[in-house]
Amino acid sequence: MVTATFRFYQELGEFLPRDRRGRTFASECARQSTTKHMIEALGVPHTEVEMVLVNGEESGFDRVLLDGDHVAVYARFELLEVGPQGGLAQERLRERPRERMRFVADSHLGGLARLLRMAGYDTLYDNHYHDDDVEDLAENDDRIVLTRDRELLKRRSILHGCYIHALDPPEQLRELFERLDLAHGARPFSLCLHCNVALREVDKDSVAERLPASVRALHDSFTTCDNCLRVYWKGSHYKRMAQLLAAVAQRREGALDDFADVESLEETDFRPNA
Repeated sequence: MVTATFRFYQELGEFLPRDRRGRTFASECARQSTTKHMIEALGVPHTEVEMVLVNGEESGFDRVLLDGDHVAVYARFELLEVGPQGGLAQERLRERPRERMRFVADSHLGGLARLLRMAGYDTLYDNHYHDDDVEDLAENDDRIVLTRDRELLKRRSILHGCYIHALDPPEQLRELFERLDLAHGARPFSLCLHCNVALREVDKDSVAERLPASVRALHDSFTTCDNCLRVYWKGSHYKRMAQLLAAVAQRREGALDDFADVESLEETDFRPNA
């Protein structure tokens, strides 16, 4: 056995027992244990880690720990100054996800998945997904895993994932927007909330028979989902949704200003006649 000391910074401490948060502690390691093995053995999924320093030097996940090593583990390296010149760290432990992020949410995050679609982010979700399904979608479709199951994030093939700390879907959305800087890429109300496919603008006459009389009288702009055939218009829910997105994004650089003064979004429960 070898003994190494560890310190977990920022929100990574939330994965640890209280007596190990915000402090350096020693832990025994099996011989040939790597940084990844020990970080996860101590409770922190590798997807939550952005940088590891071993004895003050940047390290990958595959470094074998030696007796007396000191391991510092960080969630967000861009906030840190390291090295003799105090420069920013240059290497991440994994490549950044693609600029246009896509997600897969596990079976407990249906509310978050719907809100992400509302913000225009391609998000797969099914309450029947098993962990193997989520892992396969992440690996084969280049998606970021969203989950409250830390064991799922420890799977080796999952390179990009986010453990969601909040319980309430709007707070979950806020947490994710802050962590991944999603405001700049938001395209509100561009995806079907049910099918996760792009909405298409349609003229009023083509959907008139599927609209309640009050909607036909009050609205002229419509979009539709070609998959489920739902029709969307600016109705009773649009304002509340737009306000939520604006609050979550904190109107950073006007990311959601186009939606600040509108009334509401609503969808029909109507379908065309067979």
